[in-house]
Amino acid sequence: MKSLGSIRRDFAPWNDPNAKPYIQFDNVTKKFGDFTAVNNLSLTIFEREFFALLGASGCGKSTLLRMLAGFEEPSAGRILLDGQDLRGIPPHRRPVNMMFQSYALFPHMTVENNIAFGLKQEGMPKPDIEKRVAEMLKLVKLEQFAKRKPHQLSGGQRQRVALARSVAKRPKVLLLDEPLGALDKKLREETQFELMDLQQELGLTFVVVTHDQEEAMTMADRIAIMDKGEVMQVATPAEVYEAPTSRFVAHFVGNVNMFEGKVAERTANTTRITGSTGAQIVVDNGGAAAPNSDIVFAIRPEKIKVSSKKPVDAVNALEGEVYDVAYLGDMTVYHIKLDDGQIVRASALNASRITEDPLTWNDRAWVSFRPDAGVVLTR
Repeated sequence: MKSLGSIRRDFAPWNDPNAKPYIQFDNVTKKFGDFTAVNNLSLTIFEREFFALLGASGCGKSTLLRMLAGFEEPSAGRILLDGQDLRGIPPHRRPVNMMFQSYALFPHMTVENNIAFGLKQEGMPKPDIEKRVAEMLKLVKLEQFAKRKPHQLSGGQRQRVALARSVAKRPKVLLLDEPLGALDKKLREETQFELMDLQQELGLTFVVVTHDQEEAMTMADRIAIMDKGEVMQVATPAEVYEAPTSRFVAHFVGNVNMFEGKVAERTANTTRITGSTGAQIVVDNGGAAAPNSDIVFAIRPEKIKVSSKKPVDAVNALEGEVYDVAYLGDMTVYHIKLDDGQIVRASALNASRITEDPLTWNDRAWVSFRPDAGVVLTR
């Protein structure tokens, strides 16, 4: 299968059968008493990859990160870094560093002393420390704030100090636990791109834990979607969004419409689905769905067109009534209640200042979509 999305497609070691994984979770289980936080999980991450662990609170993603850092030991299984089994190696002896959501800066130290702290602990000569700190300050664009203390900085600046301190020791892997959670939305979006640029410049392997879908989609080369201690899907952001492998992933990442139904007919090129309420849907790819099997057809809101008249030559067109409308500036979101009772969410980009086909509450409307617009899910 050709990878979806054009971002960094020149970097895809996971598609190379000869590429050696840099980090390996090999049948890892972690239990806290009777509670299983991570359940027989296997996962591979490659060198220089920006990898995201994405999931809701309690899914096991932070536990996985803490085991890699050495703060927790697996109850079963192995964790390998560059071929070395990490069991029994304390955190300070591992070639990894971890940046916490709270940043954990020393309030009584200046910015430069915060960055230098780990280097002093390692016994690095003073001239080398000064040189490394200067490099880090320049890297995160905080040269003019070197003498300030954390309380004199903004949230974004403190975040960059914590980042500089984390990479000053030149770890092989940088672990980031909800690194942008304390920032406001606009600053968080700006910092996402800064982190991407920094990771490229340093050539390090980044593993980030987040519950924010947009954050993971923006920054990561690949994403592991987690639920109840297990990995549900590992893929590039575009593949996770456009080709989810399960209802859980389709629901968790972005907005989606789900049509329950059965496979009524399969030909070489198309699959015809009969919805649970009788609606007929034709799709280009039925995946692994067998005739008469129960399936779900999943389609994203932006793939659906809304109009006041039935589209000419539309393969898939369903009629209903405008149930809700939300104008969001860059787009308008419609909730259309179909005649069979199902509510469909559709979003339209406001590319012009004037709406050609205005629709409002209680108007009759048609929703239509192409045969290749959605995906058939069997689990």
